[in-house]
Amino acid sequence: FVRTGGCDYRCTWCDTPHAVKSTFRSEWRAMSAEEILAMVRTLAGPEPLLISLSGGNPALQPLGELLALGKAAGYAFAMETQGSVVKEWFAGLDILTLSPKPPSSGMTADRQQLQACLDGAAMASVSLKFVIADETDYFFARQVAAWFPQLPVYLQPCNPLSAEDLDREPVDIEKNCAQLRWIIGRVVADAWYSVRVLPQLHVLLWGNKRGV
Repeated sequence: FVRTGGCDYRCTWCDTPHAVKSTFRSEWRAMSAEEILAMVRTLAGPEPLLISLSGGNPALQPLGELLALGKAAGYAFAMETQGSVVKEWFAGLDILTLSPKPPSSGMTADRQQLQACLDGAAMASVSLKFVIADETDYFFARQVAAWFPQLPVYLQPCNPLSAEDLDREPVDIEKNCAQLRWIIGRVVADAWYSVRVLPQLHVLLWGNKRGV
């Protein structure tokens, strides 16, 4: 799992402010592609595996060399991004998760940019993932899913804590599960049976702890 620093969005409920806000820049470490792969081998062992790229928005970073070196060594690459930026190196991805940000985030999604990301990652297995905080977010997910009916869709409940509360407030597990049950109820009521509803497993197990 490789997390990059920097993001072109400022979501109201961002759960990784340490990878987004410039106030955390002193904690970030500039690394070459060779150094990243060496760290992966140190942490995960010598056998190639799937490297998941996240952020922030990893699409902002020049990751082409990392993909080239990694794939030459037998690694596969997955990335999650909001779909606001497309790069040539998307062509080397094996898995792409597009996570357009819903209205509750305070951000907007661009259909043309999402399509550009799809086109750029033409060889990858692509899916859509939506964070759902309320009814408006749910309808947003339905709308975007209708733009790309060929893509699998995943829904997850929003972790409602603000960025300032993440390090000091425990996760309200019951509230999180209630949100999950509400999403399932909406999906069943609409007979939207092709969608997958999943919890944020790391939130249920480790709360808001960084590094998991």
